[in-house]
Formats: sequence, structure tokens, C-alpha cells
Amino acid sequence: MAVLREMTDPNLLEEINAFADSLDDKESMLVSKEVTVALARLEAVRFRALSRLSEVRDGVRSVVQEVAMGLHLVDGFAGSLVATGVALTSRLPRTLSLMDRGKLDGFSATKVAEATAWLSDEDSLVADAALESRLPEKNSVQVRKAASYAAMRADRAGADRKATERREGRRLSMAQGEAGVASIEVVDGPVEKVTAAYQRINREARALRNQGDTRTMDQLRADIALDLLLGGQGGVSERTEVFLYMDLSTYLGLNHDPVKMAGHGHIPASLARQIAAGSNTVLRRIITDPLSGQVQDLGRTRYRPDAATAEFVRVRDRECRRPGVRHEALSINVEVKDLHHCYVAS
Repeated sequence: MAVLREMTDPNLLEEINAFADSLDDKESMLVSKEVTVALARLEAVRFRALSRLSEVRDGVRSVVQEVAMGLHLVDGFAGSLVATGVALTSRLPRTLSLMDRGKLDGFSATKVAEATAWLSDEDSLVADAALESRLPEKNSVQVRKAASYAAMRADRAGADRKATERREGRRLSMAQGEAGVASIEVVDGPVEKVTAAYQRINREARALRNQGDTRTMDQLRADIALDLLLGGQGGVSERTEVFLYMDLSTYLGLNHDPVKMAGHGHIPASLARQIAAGSNTVLRRIITDPLSGQVQDLGRTRYRPDAATAEFVRVRDRECRRPGVRHEALSINVEVKDLHHCYVAS
């Protein structure tokens, strides 16, 4: 304890702060980087301490309230800190090691813990190992996406189940604000529908701006969304697109590699095949280099999958093809009226 207090001694910090006032631009950035490294290492210590507290208390729920009161935090944030500490010290040791080396901050570590929380301890260790070289020098959004992708690859059948559970738990929430405002949110909606809806609203907002509307884009998007929900016409109607990037083997169900959805990130292969087999889907061939993934040729024609191909994809994915696993694939019929694009690489 004495060492920790000495590290942040007010007298020492006063000297450092006085020194900071005389820095030039390059020195300011160097000092900021050094402090960031030091903070990451200190956060690792805090995560270990919180994990130890949870262990001593046998993981009881009251630990979160104890931490919230002791550190003057809201329950949600306190719970996130405790859960992350337990995860880092048990199933994400390499991520914790990155913090010890000052290569990953606490907020990003929380994103890793959250993205891998549904994995078994064994699969978490696999994902943790895969992430060790991918997380340094990444921001929290990039870290979250990398961790989510690693988790899906570590347990592909589990990723399918997780996607089904999350989509089945979709809901509409409303939060009352102050000064005459409120918020409405579709939580855990089907990604293809939410993406298509946002793109439609955004395009209609941009069309109105181009026609001379003086409202900001944020205002237009909000007004158009509420207008549509209340039965209005919104703005100028346009088709929207959802872009999927998958290789031909994944499309045909020969493998279960995660598929990238533009503007969202990776989704389970079975969900991507479900979207790709939709009645409004349009396919376009892209030829890529098998090693680098760089685009070599962009197909000029677009076509809809014939009935036989669409049925093949749906029937083949009725049950998970992973050995030893039998469960029905997603059965929600996607009926997004707007146009879908599925880029199939070969």
C-alpha cells in the first residue's frame, strides 16, 4: 500500500504537473503516452484486486454493491469492473499481460471480457491467444470487433446460438430525458433490418438536405424516423442496401467462417446465409487473391439466386453442420423490403 501511495504522492505529482506546463508539442505527446502506459499497468493492478475481492467473497452479488459504494461508482460500472477482473485473471491471461506491459488500457480490456463472456473457459483461452498480437495499438472499437471475431471463431456453433438468443430478445425501449426530450431505441434488432432501416432514413435525410432543407442531418434522421413510426411518409423513398462479404464455400455451407457485414462487423455464417438466401437478395461476384484477400476483379453483373440455390442454402443450414452438434439454424424469415447485396468472393 505504501508503494502505491508513493507512486501518486501529491508532492511528486505537483512537480510533474509543473514540468508538464513547459513541454513542447512533441514532449507533450511523449508524456501523454508514458502516462497512458502507466495507467494501463495500474488498472491491471485494480482488476487483480477486484478479482481477489470476488474470490474472497465467493463471488456473491453483494460484491458489486460493495465495490460501487467503496469506489463511488454506479452499480453497472462496478459490475463491469468486477466481471472484467475475474475474466482477466481466469480466462484471459494474455489480455491481462498486455495491460501489465502497458499495451492495452482498462476500457479496451473490458471490451474483450464482454465480447468473450459467453465462451467456455477453454474457448476463452483460445480466443485470448489469438488476440494477443492483434490488440496492441488498437482503439476500443477495433478491440471490440477483433474480440468478437475471435470469439466467433473459437466457438462457431455457440456464436449461432448466441445470435439466435440475442435476436429473440429484441425489444423497444424508451428513456425519458429532461427539458422535454426522450429517446427511443430498438435493442438487439436483426442487424440486417436495423442496417437497412438506418440507411433508408439516412438517404432520405440526405435527399432532403440536397433539396434545401436547413435542418442538420442528425435532426433530419430523427424527424424522419419518428415520422415513419407515426405513420407518415418520411422523406424521399429510396431502396437501401446491406452488403455481406463471404466466400463461396461459406455461402454454400462448406465452412462456417464468420462473415463481414459492411458497417457492422462480423456475423455468424448461418445468419449470413439466411440473409443471403432472402427473396430480395442480389448477388455480385468478386474475385479476390486467396492469400491477401485483395480484390482482383469486380463483377459487372448482378443477379438473384435462383429458387434451387436459395432452397439449397436454407435446407443445408437447417441444422448446424459442426460434428457432434445438432440444433436448428435461425428460422426468422427476413422480409426487408429494401434491396440486399451479398458479395460472394471466389
